[in-house]
Amino acid sequence: MKKLYRSSNQRMVAGILGGIAEYFNVDVTILRLIFIILLFFSAFTFAFVYLIAIFIIPNEREIH
Repeated sequence: MKKLYRSSNQRMVAGILGGIAEYFNVDVTILRLIFIILLFFSAFTFAFVYLIAIFIIPNEREIH
């Protein structure tokens, strides 16, 4: 069973995008580029969503 978590291997800030990349089996670099592009076009709404995700999505070490 797949679970969404904050990655400890693909971590740059909090591991949110790394965990999403591992969950959907995509390259984390592509997700990071998309996130940066959306960050600027959304007036930093995605930064707020990212901050909320830090508190909602559990850390990988808490799951295993």
